[in-house]
Amino acid sequence: MKDNRNHKPEQAPEGLFIGRNAVIELLRSERTVDRIYMRGDNSEGVLGKIIALANQKRVPIIETDNRKLDKLADGAVHQGVIAVAAETDYLDIEQLLQLVADKGEKPFFLICDSINDPHNLGALIRSANCAGVNGVIIPKRRSVGVNGTVAKSSAGAVFAMPIARVPNLASAVKYLKENGVWIWAVEAGGKPYYEQDFKGSCALILGSEGEGVSDILKKESDFIAGIPMYGSVNSLNVSNAGAIVMFEAAKQRNS
Repeated sequence: MKDNRNHKPEQAPEGLFIGRNAVIELLRSERTVDRIYMRGDNSEGVLGKIIALANQKRVPIIETDNRKLDKLADGAVHQGVIAVAAETDYLDIEQLLQLVADKGEKPFFLICDSINDPHNLGALIRSANCAGVNGVIIPKRRSVGVNGTVAKSSAGAVFAMPIARVPNLASAVKYLKENGVWIWAVEAGGKPYYEQDFKGSCALILGSEGEGVSDILKKESDFIAGIPMYGSVNSLNVSNAGAIVMFEAAKQRNS
């Protein structure tokens, strides 16, 4: 099999997609792929499939060794391959709203406030996709971006979900409100989520497990949606909490 590998290693930036399944899903998506780092001693089986897909998209493959891959993966299981994706595929708020308008739908967004665990962000994006969310909004700072761990945790949903990355979440929330989107912060102590009305244009804000939704975003929110607790533990993992409220909104919007 002829391929486009070369032997000049280089330092990879952020935006890593680690492991065979993550790289295959990345190559099958419309996302821009900068380069692929691959172990040079195996081009058969799944790695051979990755080479073929990379050739089709004219993505350069850089042959390297396990030591280099281990360093790039920083403890993650790389299975002999790591891809680097450009981050220019993120949308802005205006594009996100236009996508929904083009479909003739009412906006249904998820806003992630300082979610730093890639597993949680991936799980939230997966649930958002299943619940029919139109787009996910994350901040440029104080939050994990879309990387290989997020992609794997989302079961590939990151490649189907429009994601906006904004410099300031508070400004983004204000812009959404100016465009007719109602904002809910999902926080303890709010009115039970199942008593809220999510049928119109809406966005749900989920905060980090440690701090919850920030005070400035709670002040900008139109409503607070709470999840009643009945056991000895008084909080849920953020991805579980997000799934519960998103699917209540989905039920209302599709009933």
